[in-house]
Amino acid sequence: MSFLDFFKREAGLLQTSRRVEQQVDEFLSIVVEAGEVFREAFHVYITAGPSATFEAQFEIINDLEHKGDDLRREIETELYAKTLIPDLRSDVLQLVESIDKVTNLYKSNLFRLSIQSPEIPKTLHSEYERLAEAAIECADALIETTRSFFKDHTVVRDGAKQVAALETRADEINTPLLRDIFNSDLELAHKMQLMYFVERLDAIANQAEDISDHLSILSAGCHHALGIDHCWRIGGLPSWREQHC
Repeated sequence: MSFLDFFKREAGLLQTSRRVEQQVDEFLSIVVEAGEVFREAFHVYITAGPSATFEAQFEIINDLEHKGDDLRREIETELYAKTLIPDLRSDVLQLVESIDKVTNLYKSNLFRLSIQSPEIPKTLHSEYERLAEAAIECADALIETTRSFFKDHTVVRDGAKQVAALETRADEINTPLLRDIFNSDLELAHKMQLMYFVERLDAIANQAEDISDHLSILSAGCHHALGIDHCWRIGGLPSWREQHC
């Protein structure tokens, strides 16, 4: 039995659960689309700087962020109005709100590039792009893991391992990149600015890993709720999993 099947059975609201499933799936697709736009926009900035094409991509991701926020609020309304189990509702809301931060990070990175217009030396272009790509891949793996959580929670742990591996890859890129920055002859202020953008790219991968770790814990709770051995307490508060232990 999947998490969604449990939701349907316990809430007794088949139509509501289907609606929530559709909303969550659409919300996750927006995050993936935002990652695709971010990839293209970042490449444009690296190759051409703060151009009109870059600004157009920023506007697209800004619209996607607003669309995601609107959908998140719709999910919240649906759950609060019609879902009977407060702890189940809380788990889903916390998950959606955490994933929404990934889109926010995409947008904020482009916003800061637009405002600050940092000059990224050509010798660092490829490493910045590699780091951005690793961060996006990490976030995309998180989305696939989240879809698994709602459809087949038994494979969530494997998905979380993949996210962790991709986050490690991002770390392996950003550390030598930072060394290259601070070993250069650039002014200290320029070095600090470049370091900031390395950290902001890495924040995307870190956020994805944090959420996937939480999903893994939720999945372990699902295992117990469905008749397997372990029951977890999230954040020190009893959840829907414990009600069925």
